[in-house]
Amino acid sequence: VAMAATRSVMRAVRVFEFGGPEVLKLQSDVLIPAPKENQVLIKVHACGVNPVETYIRSGTYARKPALPYTPGSDVAGVIEGVGEHVTAFKKGDRVFTLETLSGGYAEYAVAAANRVFPLPDKLDFRQGAAIGVPYFTAYRALFQKGRAKAGESVLVHGASGGVGIAACQLARACGLKVLGTAGTEEGMNVILRNGAHQAFNHRDPNYTERIKACTGPAGVDIIIEMLSNVNLDADLQLLSCAGRVMVVGCRGRIEINPRDTMSKESSIIGVSLFLATEEERRECATAVLDGIEAGWLKPVVGLEYPLEKVAKAHEDIICSSGARGKMVLLL
Repeated sequence: VAMAATRSVMRAVRVFEFGGPEVLKLQSDVLIPAPKENQVLIKVHACGVNPVETYIRSGTYARKPALPYTPGSDVAGVIEGVGEHVTAFKKGDRVFTLETLSGGYAEYAVAAANRVFPLPDKLDFRQGAAIGVPYFTAYRALFQKGRAKAGESVLVHGASGGVGIAACQLARACGLKVLGTAGTEEGMNVILRNGAHQAFNHRDPNYTERIKACTGPAGVDIIIEMLSNVNLDADLQLLSCAGRVMVVGCRGRIEINPRDTMSKESSIIGVSLFLATEEERRECATAVLDGIEAGWLKPVVGLEYPLEKVAKAHEDIICSSGARGKMVLLL
């Protein structure tokens, strides 16, 4: 019997119903997708795990994909094939993605060519899988929506996670005074190594007082907020005049007093990478690739899981005691 030159099926994680981590099913007979016009097929070496993927999987998120689907957007790997009209990439190129069309928790993924970027040789695939969503989100929050300027101060809440480390590196490189919070001693050390001038433990009951002592009466200009349902009320007390809280993450409701925004003319601004225009994405990509080239943009990889342990990864990203970099699946 003649063997087909290439395999037609792959291993991929499939979700057939919304629910807990147990709905993530690893299957070994999923058809390898074919790239259409302006698309590329990537052999996946690593895929980032983002908190938003757990919200989507649980069915509680605003956007619900049609079932069944494969989660995952940040992949790093090698171009396996290209569709019509793709000139920017060829088979064998190392790349990372901002999103995929077929899902990244798989051995192969199809992505639109304009959501794919060259992965510089100085980064490995694990680091490549830690770039897309975290760095583009951090750049959007700081500069496109937060209008951060050199000389301003920024407080990054949950600074030891994927987006947090990205925000610390970007803000430091652009001349901001960077304060970060983490939940463990190890997390605090990670953020100090990645651009923060000062680190605070958000498990310390007096940590906001410590931040106030650090910023003085002026307050902090920008807060990058990963857990707004816990921190937003306190954030409003920490802001400077015309300060802004950038809401990057939220897991529920919170009560605030809007008067707190009046006394300082402060702003609460939501951030969604999903709403970025093509032009804004290109601006993010340019900043990120320049940072890698210059050497200050270095993704920090945290916990690593094989595809078989995907349910554990989804559990840990929500329940673990403290992040230390970007969580990735390895293929």
